[in-house]
Amino acid sequence: MHVPAWLLALLVAAVVLLTLALWSGRAQRQSRVDMRKIDRFREMLPSISGLTRGWFVAGNTVEVLQNGDGFFPRLLEDFASAERSIHLESYAWWKGDICDETAKVLAERARAGLEVRVLLDALGSNLGEQACFDRMTDAGVRLEFFHPVELRAFGRLNQRTHRKEAIVDGRVAYVFSHGFATEWTGAGDRPECWRDTGARLTGPIAAHVQAVFATNWMEETSEVLAGDEYFPELGPTGEVRCQIVPSTPSGNVSPVSILHKLMIAAADSELLIQNPYFCPDADLTRMLVGAVRRGVRVRVMVPGRVTDSRIVQHAGHHQFSKLLRGGVEILEHRRTLIHQKVLIVDGVWSHLGSTNLDERSFDINAEISLGILDETVAAELRVAFEADAEHCRTLTHDLWHKRSTFHRVLDGAAYLIHEQL
Repeated sequence: MHVPAWLLALLVAAVVLLTLALWSGRAQRQSRVDMRKIDRFREMLPSISGLTRGWFVAGNTVEVLQNGDGFFPRLLEDFASAERSIHLESYAWWKGDICDETAKVLAERARAGLEVRVLLDALGSNLGEQACFDRMTDAGVRLEFFHPVELRAFGRLNQRTHRKEAIVDGRVAYVFSHGFATEWTGAGDRPECWRDTGARLTGPIAAHVQAVFATNWMEETSEVLAGDEYFPELGPTGEVRCQIVPSTPSGNVSPVSILHKLMIAAADSELLIQNPYFCPDADLTRMLVGAVRRGVRVRVMVPGRVTDSRIVQHAGHHQFSKLLRGGVEILEHRRTLIHQKVLIVDGVWSHLGSTNLDERSFDINAEISLGILDETVAAELRVAFEADAEHCRTLTHDLWHKRSTFHRVLDGAAYLIHEQL
């Protein structure tokens, strides 16, 4: 069939313009920053707060919750005792008894007259069962899906909410990286039960978590959550200083990207990282190696044989040779998928939440990170890291250099698209 020259030229022009639009859009979301060493950490706290838009707030209590066994009973207990409102945002809602249990509790509270709002990512929760969703909505739960797959919203299809947070009565908040599925239940001690870490918060920081939920809820529903019923006056409940750092795609350097690089720059003696989707770019790799050169022991724990995304794992492997040559210690967890996103700096400053160490979390997804400035909490997280390390193998440069040519090819090919993984 003969294609008219003008039509061919039009198609070529359309492809060129689309490619340019995609490239320019990506070019506007650079997470690269020129980060210098932070020599006086505590004196820099106001700067860190301002740069990340996550102000340190005093007077909080933090309860670290490990795995499904530690997390879900506590969460459902707070849901069941709620008096005014329950807000929940999650990327993943799949299948399993925990989905049914959570839906049952939320439905019961909605029938009791509480305001129950649930915001799930449309793609991340596409495996959820409609019957479970119907049980909630039939009872009066306000269930919304973030950025549903629609032709009119095609331009925002790639922007997902990866946040995981819950707020009860505006007074109790949770920040976590668990999803709602069988995989996140149990003790995190076998392949089908993943390792994860979350936190329960009371005190003034709860209002900051509520504000993060309110922004995505407003984007999806246009409803503004304002008033004492959502933001009650919160007095101190403890002595822990916390910060909440959210990110939303904006075309600028994201706060969570700045946050993680500030944490690396602030380390003086030890930096511990646990992350399931560790895929550092050249700048992050350079900063980690630079930390080792100034005397910091850097230990990074990643999934080994148990993972839910081989392509992301291979993309992350691309930088392992440089990291290992530079003295970064890489531990592969062998027992199950470690899904927690934990960073601990010098046994003082720790972070957990939804943010992966990859460019999708830094530049594309909506994320939430909880910062905790407390030696006791950091020590608790460090003990958990060391317990996990008992089920790891430590990579060496010689061992890594012996991996197969096929493995190397997969690493390089996956890294070509690492910005979207």
